[in-house]
Amino acid sequence: MTKSTKVNAAILIIGNEILSGRTQDTNTSTIALWLNSIGVKVQEVRIIPDIEDIIIHTVNKLRKSNDYVFTTGGIGPTHDDITAESISKAFDLKYEIHKEAYKILENYYKPGEFNEGRQKMIWMPKDANLILNPTSGAPGFSVENVFCLPGVPSILKSMIGGLKNEITGGEPILSCTISLRTVESEIASSLTEIQNNNKEVEIGSYPFFQAGKLGVSIVMRSVDQSKIDVCSSKVFELANKKKIEVVSR
Repeated sequence: MTKSTKVNAAILIIGNEILSGRTQDTNTSTIALWLNSIGVKVQEVRIIPDIEDIIIHTVNKLRKSNDYVFTTGGIGPTHDDITAESISKAFDLKYEIHKEAYKILENYYKPGEFNEGRQKMIWMPKDANLILNPTSGAPGFSVENVFCLPGVPSILKSMIGGLKNEITGGEPILSCTISLRTVESEIASSLTEIQNNNKEVEIGSYPFFQAGKLGVSIVMRSVDQSKIDVCSSKVFELANKKKIEVVSR
């Protein structure tokens, strides 16, 4: 892929604990920010339960419509960690003990600690590539364009840096944020006009509440800083014309 190529990805969050609200998902933000920095745009994010058929169907659909798919969750030692076996079935691969993963965990744990439960973490699709884990030993894995990571945010964060050589991105996606003391309805039509005249910049508006006052953050994203600068100047012109306070830039 060349630097001008647009590269996309999907993030698949797997876990009943996310859907129930017991656990808050922060992995999406971690992965998306990292992907943006290397020129990969996240096209969609899905959250699904620990149900084999749903995992298989969703992975197969996403891997065909995206350059990369990142899954989080379901690769631990408990009974409901079924992601690895589901990925094996999605790719029609044998589900077996990964010899290299076995050696890693056998050396990681003290004698007697590498019990049957922990040994579940070395079962993976046949010939899967390992994603090394500098935090807790148990590796993730990848098959073709699908990368399977753990659900624990601190562990996931420590692992994604090791994937940089495995991912080929396009140009890094740049962004600029301008926060205004206003409401969306006051600037909606003007923002629409700016967006229509600057198709290569993605413009989003996000309300916020700070110090007892409402405001709107306008986020402009593009691979071309000069095009972002053009949009920024238009936003400042809009603020000046409507006498809107600029909170931050």
